[in-house]
Amino acid sequence: MLLHLPIVLLTTLSPIPISDTVPQFAIAKECSFESEGSAESKLCTQEETAALAELKKKWPQFVASEKSNCLLETRSGGFTSYVELLTCLEMAHDADGARSEAVSPARQRAQLQRPGATVGMGHGSATSKSGQ
Repeated sequence: MLLHLPIVLLTTLSPIPISDTVPQFAIAKECSFESEGSAESKLCTQEETAALAELKKKWPQFVASEKSNCLLETRSGGFTSYVELLTCLEMAHDADGARSEAVSPARQRAQLQRPGATVGMGHGSATSKSGQ
């Protein structure tokens, strides 16, 4: 557990300042640079604009460490994308939620109190055969 402490400290002390607003990327510039034709550029612009609108709605639900890590990842390739940022944030948020659900003491107690719930080895295990 203590081995993860330096990683946690480094992610919370990110060099990228996190504000309470969605970062501003140059959609038209990036889409025209990355696309080969006007149809591709138009589709890119539509996707980026939709992702920006979704980010504006969901931005407050993401924690600072998720925002910091995803912004760093999104900016590292040179192409800044709202689609990529949104995907990264949703994946990080889902992973954090899954981790907190998996270790929740209340959830563990609820599973133990369910009738017929088994913990540990499943049916047909070596312990059930040894009693025969």
